[in-house]
Amino acid sequence: MLETFLQMFEYSFMLRAIIVGVLVALCSALLGVTLVLKRYSMIGDGLSHVGFGALCVALAMNIAPLAVSVPVVVIAAFLLLQISENSKIKGDAAIALISSTALAVGVIVTSMTTGINSDVNGYMFGSILAMSDADVVVSLILSVAVLVLYVVFYNKIFAVTFDESFARATGTKTKMYNTLVSLLTAITIVIGMRIMGAMLISSLVIFPALTSMRVCRSFKKVVITSAIVSVLCFFTGLFLSFAYSMPAGASVVAVNAVVFLIFSAVGIIKRKVS
Repeated sequence: MLETFLQMFEYSFMLRAIIVGVLVALCSALLGVTLVLKRYSMIGDGLSHVGFGALCVALAMNIAPLAVSVPVVVIAAFLLLQISENSKIKGDAAIALISSTALAVGVIVTSMTTGINSDVNGYMFGSILAMSDADVVVSLILSVAVLVLYVVFYNKIFAVTFDESFARATGTKTKMYNTLVSLLTAITIVIGMRIMGAMLISSLVIFPALTSMRVCRSFKKVVITSAIVSVLCFFTGLFLSFAYSMPAGASVVAVNAVVFLIFSAVGIIKRKVS
């Protein structure tokens, strides 16, 4: 087992996947806490479908996928926020409306052009072999930008997460910070789709936050625990994928599910003891 673990670092494609994946897992976990607490956790699933549609169009037009998907998903995140705040279509309904439309566009474009080839399949279910050096550079820049912005505006994000009405009353520009969270989530989703796939990337947003909430009560503890759990689960899932030739995205989700069950059991025991 140790030999397999060390062997994993000898392959350049695994190193690329580890570097980008750990950063994506960290970004997803931090943003996921806010999204789950605001009952907006399915935005990750919705934006991943939008990203898939954009990627299908980019592949059909022979354009760099990230160059198309990042701005399209960012615009979709902004539209989701605007629709849910300013119309009768709220939350999950707005997500379903935009995501299903984007997914349908992607499927239609794919069926009329390239078909379900290896590139499209990789974006749907993830592929660690798909990460190029250029993708790694772009992903690193975007991930670092997400982390820096989250840390800089941590207090404001905390305020709009727990009591948006009070934050608005005290002069906090809640709309701006809600938009910021949505945009950071959009960027993280697009980056993570390369490894996790459009069908599974939302798990990185939801699982770590829900897992840490089983045993932690304060916002800061939940955020820190969520980040640690997310990174460890991703690394473990990637190792199992390499060792047993399993799909990377599915392996990471499976590990997250197991850890969630363990934390849930610990939380139940902890409440009974106290």
